[in-house]
Amino acid sequence: MFTVNHSRLLLASGLIAVGVSVPASAETLRVPQDHKTIQAAIDASKAGDTVMVSAGTYNERIRLKPSVTLKSAGDDAKGKLGLKRAEATIIDGNVKGATAPGVTMAEDSTLDGFSVTGIGKYDEERWKRHHATQGEQQAKEPIGAPGTAGIAVNGITRCTGTNNNVHHIGYTGIGIEGAIGKHVSPHIFRNVTYRNMGGGIGSMRGSTAIIEENICFENFYAGIGHENANPLVINNACYKNVRAGIGISEGACPTVRGNKCYNNRRAGIGIRTEATTSPVVEDNDCYENDMAGIGAREDATPIIRHNRCYKNAMAGIGCRTGARPLIEHNKCFENKMAGIGCRTKAAPVIRNNRCYDNEMAGIGSQENAKPVIVDNECYGNVMAGIGTELEAEAIIRDNKCYKNLMAGIGARTGARPIIDGNTCSENLMAGIGSEDGAEPIIRGNQCVNNELAGIGTQNSARALIIGNQCRENKTAGIGVREKATALILNNKCLENKLVAIGVRNGSSAHITGNLLTRTGGMPPMVAIREDSSAIVTDNTIKGGGVAGVMVQGTAHIRDNRFEGNGPRGGGPPNFAAWVHGGSTVSFCDNRTDRWRHALFASGAKRVSAIDNTAINFLGSAIVVDKSELPAHVFGNIALSDTEKDAAAKVGGAQGVVAENERKAPPPKKEANTEEAPANDER
Repeated sequence: MFTVNHSRLLLASGLIAVGVSVPASAETLRVPQDHKTIQAAIDASKAGDTVMVSAGTYNERIRLKPSVTLKSAGDDAKGKLGLKRAEATIIDGNVKGATAPGVTMAEDSTLDGFSVTGIGKYDEERWKRHHATQGEQQAKEPIGAPGTAGIAVNGITRCTGTNNNVHHIGYTGIGIEGAIGKHVSPHIFRNVTYRNMGGGIGSMRGSTAIIEENICFENFYAGIGHENANPLVINNACYKNVRAGIGISEGACPTVRGNKCYNNRRAGIGIRTEATTSPVVEDNDCYENDMAGIGAREDATPIIRHNRCYKNAMAGIGCRTGARPLIEHNKCFENKMAGIGCRTKAAPVIRNNRCYDNEMAGIGSQENAKPVIVDNECYGNVMAGIGTELEAEAIIRDNKCYKNLMAGIGARTGARPIIDGNTCSENLMAGIGSEDGAEPIIRGNQCVNNELAGIGTQNSARALIIGNQCRENKTAGIGVREKATALILNNKCLENKLVAIGVRNGSSAHITGNLLTRTGGMPPMVAIREDSSAIVTDNTIKGGGVAGVMVQGTAHIRDNRFEGNGPRGGGPPNFAAWVHGGSTVSFCDNRTDRWRHALFASGAKRVSAIDNTAINFLGSAIVVDKSELPAHVFGNIALSDTEKDAAAKVGGAQGVVAENERKAPPPKKEANTEEAPANDER
């Protein structure tokens, strides 16, 4: 380099430029033609020079100089792994007494096209043992700890490592370490790293590298690992690593985009340790990994979006142990477990994802997880579209769950979800199901054309079911069975094939303010069976069949409107309320229209029928016979023009039977046909 000092008068501006440095022409130094060793050529170089190395094996460890390029001779023809020239030009650091990295980078230096190996001890037996156990027995302390890398970038602001093969290193293949007060941003581009006893590429201590289009496989830890670093990791391929394809921990916040992570022994992308670990993970393909496609745990807070996670041995995306990721706009399909799963106190926001054809739930939560699950589409999953269990407390809102092989949305084993505003259709079990002690709040959902109930509650579950529409389901609109308990309030159960609401097997329900309709069919509209109990108040029940409410248990039926399709004179029963033997029923303040009888009870344990009004019935509005305890039937009104009709007919033991009256129905109002006056005539 030489310096020329000019003093030039700039007439236009009146300025003088002094001390402009002009470098001499860069040179190319050749190894072994000009210098027998690579280091000798580097030592003889100056800034801007290129050291060109012919094919061969060089037993040395290299330290680059600033602004020097070290390159292997040859073109960019492809080899088995990377470039042919990189495979043919080998830096073997197996030098007695050497302690430095295989290559130590310098400012603005470039390393292009070498195989780097022989640094530290590669332990084949140890590698195989931990590969077999999926890294479960690995010590985690060495991850990110200081060591001797194949290629080391330590505190270098800018440099480039490209087209290199780094393998069988006793530590990380390419190690990048930040420095206080510096932006350590090397470009690590199109390298191949494999069978290293650390990670393939490690970004640590605040580095902000660009790690691009590298291939990292069969490394002892992650293919690409991060510890408290913020690099840009784009378009890499990471596979068959003992741990994750890409591992992120210890407060690292990289942007991880466009990578392919597959066949790794743990997750495709694994994110862990502390809330400050907050990467952006987007537009990656994670598939056929032995654990999750993408996993977050230990309080990590990543953004996981627009990824495709499929055919993984566990979840497509999984979070656990207090992690709080934002998981949005991903596609998770054909995974062996859930499409997206959360457990052990994880609290993710899961929104706008598509989860389909997974072998468990589309989205699953368990073990005290507290996810918010919003606006997802879950279909074709072997279990529920969305499932929550084991005391999870999920908020499940505005999702579409259809054609799943179990429920659209399921809650069990003590789960306490809020299930709000979802659409569940064409599922092979219930639209929404709860069981085994679950305590869901189910409100404002649409449950349509499911193979079982629109909403089903069973096995000691305790459900609050409010303001839902259950339509055209193959069994019940709402079903409660096997000692379950439900408050069923202000729902619409429309055109379900069997019952609108069924309460069975020792269950109990409070059924209030619902609209229950069915055009045809023989089953009762509401069935209370097998010693179950119910309070049935202020409902509108429209339809035919054998009964509006059938009771084989205990029921309090009050202030309801029964609108039948009859009355039917022959054939099966056609009763607004049909009370079976051994049952206890109070039937009060109801209005019935077009049923054979408003109430029919035979062999009941106890019956009270008080202050009901019946119209369009046959014979007696209320019929009670053979009651085990005295029946109380009073204050009932039967509206009929037929004199032989009666308000009540009571046989057997009688209590208070009085003031039951047949009355002529009020005259029908005639339509007002008088022409209304024009505005100017009023």
